[in-house]
Amino acid sequence: MLDYRFPTALQMVLSVAMAEQMGKRSTSAILAYGLEANPSLIRKLMVPLTRDGIIVSTLGRTGSIHLGRPANEITLRDIYSSVIEDKKLWASRPDVQARCVVSANTCWYFKAIAEEAEQASLEVLQKRTIADALLELEKGDTSGCLRVPDICEQSSEKK
Repeated sequence: MLDYRFPTALQMVLSVAMAEQMGKRSTSAILAYGLEANPSLIRKLMVPLTRDGIIVSTLGRTGSIHLGRPANEITLRDIYSSVIEDKKLWASRPDVQARCVVSANTCWYFKAIAEEAEQASLEVLQKRTIADALLELEKGDTSGCLRVPDICEQSSEKK
């Protein structure tokens, strides 16, 4: 089963950061609409992101969601670690009875490979910040939303 928490949380944080740059307001309803995600998933992901100071949410009629610290201080690893917590990238099979060289050694071998892959992934995510990601997205934008910033917001307000 695929786990969409990290990519969804990354999109959320990037959307909040972009809205801040444009002087726009972010709410869970706007995020849910823009990401085509269930509002309950957005609220669920906001819990660890808020707990870890990645985002800050204010309540009430004029409430909104903001970055908890500057975009250049939030790494993709921060977001990943926040929403995934201690879940490993790959899970090994439980220890099996040693009936041959393979069954006797596959568990520790796979755990070592999985740990190496996990560390490599975390190192890649550590090198990228939200500020870096926004610059890359702006360079590659083909949506027209940056040229006409109200397009995305107007669509969400119609709902």
